Amino acid sequence: MKRENNFSKGERGKFFRPNARIHPPICLDEERYKFVEKIAKKKKTDLTSVVNEIIKGDKELAKTLT
Repeated sequence: MKRENNFSKGERGKFFRPNARIHPPICLDEERYKFVEKIAKKKKTDLTSVVNEIIKGDKELAKTLT
């Protein structure tokens, strides 16, 4: 590893994107993963779609309770 780095030719903000969206990974424990995976296989879709449907349903349910 270098003792010092030369940033004199560096360009500030070269990769900055003001409207970029970050999609953090969501980790499920084994039991929840198997549950969602089973539904996804049955519906012949991907895990993301199933999780989004579940969250959307929970969100609508929560709105009716408040």
